[in-house]
Amino acid sequence: MKNIISFTICMFFLTSISLAQSVIGVWKNVDDEDGKVKSHLEVYEEDGMIHARVKKLLDNATITTCIKCKDERKDQDIEGMVIMWDMKPEKKKNKYKGGKILDPKNGKTYSCKIELKSPDVLKVRGYIKAPLFGRTQEWFRLK
Repeated sequence: MKNIISFTICMFFLTSISLAQSVIGVWKNVDDEDGKVKSHLEVYEEDGMIHARVKKLLDNATITTCIKCKDERKDQDIEGMVIMWDMKPEKKKNKYKGGKILDPKNGKTYSCKIELKSPDVLKVRGYIKAPLFGRTQEWFRLK
């Protein structure tokens, strides 16, 4: 009987932990080109979709305004800017796709997909047409 109760309690906690895993939160992004942390990004949900905005630019940030943007973001401050939007959940838990992501360095917008690899690592892939042609960054949850 003790084993059954212990097993039930363990399963309850494991289920609670797995349900608590979410892409929502504040993440630091490590530049995939130079390996430096450039900013803190806030990932949030709005209208059932996932978005991300630049919460804080760090000293390693090489640009602070979106000089090369072609839309309403042109010459706007990157801090506070929404750089990922309209990510829709996939059937698999903690995976999202169908949205867009902006690279403020070159001003270009890419298709995007994200996946929570672990509670503290978010895999972010920006690509052109097919996921084969793009780049991936890992964002790390701030604690």
